[in-house]
Amino acid sequence: MFYKNKEDRGTMARRSRNSEMMTTTEVAKLLHVHANTVRQWANKGLLRAYRLGPRRDRRFKHEDVDSFMRHNNHKLSLA
Repeated sequence: MFYKNKEDRGTMARRSRNSEMMTTTEVAKLLHVHANTVRQWANKGLLRAYRLGPRRDRRFKHEDVDSFMRHNNHKLSLA
């Protein structure tokens, strides 16, 4: 892949790593709950969240969400 400068290369690497993680909204849709519920679970430590960037946005690893679903009897959404 061709990069115009070093910043592009770093941006692409971050974008790649972040795409492996899910947003609060994506987790909420998967679990059929409101995004605020996902935030509350993360705040209580029930669901592992990673805070990224200057806005401290939450991101969730797929394996953490899978583990949460297994331990809490959530069904995977196919929609």
